[in-house]
Amino acid sequence: MFQSLQEGLQSAFQTLRGKGKLTESNMREGLAMVEKSMIEADVNVDVVHEFMDRVTNAAIGRRVIHSLRPHEELVKIVYEQLVELLGPVDNAIPLKRGAANSIMMCGLQGAGKTTTCGKLAQLIKEKGFKPFLVAADLQRPAAIEQLHVLGRQLNVGTFSKAGATDPVEVCQAGIAAAREAGADIIILDTAGRLAIDAELMDQLKRIDKAVQPQQVYLVVDGMTGQDAVNSAKAFNEALSLDGVIMTKLDGDARGGALLSVKAVTEVPIKFIGTGEHLDALEPFRPEGMASRILEMGDILEVAREAHRLIDEKERKALEERMSKGVFTLGDFRDMMQKLRKPGLMTKMLTLMPGMGEISKMMANTDSEREMRRLTGIVDAMTPEERKNPKVIDSSRRNRIAKGCGVQPNQISDLIKQFEMIGPMLQMATSGNVGDKMKMLNQMRGMMSQNPFNPMEGMKLKGSTGKRLTPKERDKLQKERERLLRKKKKS
Repeated sequence: MFQSLQEGLQSAFQTLRGKGKLTESNMREGLAMVEKSMIEADVNVDVVHEFMDRVTNAAIGRRVIHSLRPHEELVKIVYEQLVELLGPVDNAIPLKRGAANSIMMCGLQGAGKTTTCGKLAQLIKEKGFKPFLVAADLQRPAAIEQLHVLGRQLNVGTFSKAGATDPVEVCQAGIAAAREAGADIIILDTAGRLAIDAELMDQLKRIDKAVQPQQVYLVVDGMTGQDAVNSAKAFNEALSLDGVIMTKLDGDARGGALLSVKAVTEVPIKFIGTGEHLDALEPFRPEGMASRILEMGDILEVAREAHRLIDEKERKALEERMSKGVFTLGDFRDMMQKLRKPGLMTKMLTLMPGMGEISKMMANTDSEREMRRLTGIVDAMTPEERKNPKVIDSSRRNRIAKGCGVQPNQISDLIKQFEMIGPMLQMATSGNVGDKMKMLNQMRGMMSQNPFNPMEGMKLKGSTGKRLTPKERDKLQKERERLLRKKKKS
């Protein structure tokens, strides 16, 4: 997600960090790189200029260059301004139980509107409501069948009217059918066009006037950059939108649309689509998105995903074990097996602070084969070894390796993954608020040591170094600065 924008921002911060001393001059130079990376990401130019003015004024106002950790302080300011740019957002759907509430979905063809109707129905169903789908896209006959297929997959009621030519009549009949079925929320899938035209807008206005939906959402393609912003402006002028759903953010989206829509239209982004599966629709959180853009992860989204994977009974059993300080390699294996769906493990790692590089490596591996290897290694261990992997010495490692057909160093790699990822997964799956706060504080601690890459100094695949302590890392940084000063003098 937003790889080019992320790389541009990280490059700017790394340049600033490499300076022997941060001055107002080189700080402005670094901020110019931040501005360039945002423009290259197709963010609206006016939005970029206003954003950079806020960042610069905040940095000068806080006297960043005189602070103890000026580079970290600057990252914090950029984060805060990103949150302000993207928010505030209330992603709750203001609907009442016991009433037939309706949501009108609109957008251009190709944005993924019909699929998003299914994803929204899935999300609503998870919240305990009963959704109902109405196929009012008479412009594209395939959309009607597609919506019925989605309804069957979700076990959700779906309405269409054979031979219908007026979408207003279809919406009215669909709402009546939904009420008879006892549905709480009715999702109206309206027609799109390849481009905005008077006929489309007139049709949507007639539906809006006749049905008076409680919410009107615009589905926009996050890969279309400023075209998405222009579409949002046009639809909002015609319909007074309640929110935007941005799709295809798992692809090559540059980030321009996401960072511009709210600022230009004042319409909040309610949800984001991050994949093709029906469960790949997330409530939009400005704090989480700003954190992802700065490659700081989004641990609350990890927790949300984990809660979707583990049912209440399993979670209570796990929490009971955790309260006794028990979290074994067996637990780790079981949780990892729940992440077997294609792309899910990579997504979870991407959302964890400092796991970006590992997620990139995982994306290029055969996840099914890796899961079989992990399961084989853990199954080859004794109960004592699963409970306490620290007892695994070289002889035990060789025995386990022979038992599951892997190399001894792969046993060590798995244990390191367990020590690194296990605690995060453990706390993410917990329903305990104290555990969540403990985990967030740990993540903040990692970021305060190094906001650019919390994994710096940690041994990765192909590395021969060991994990550095904060004291060792500070010593190494001072040595780098000393060498830089020496180089400048010479």
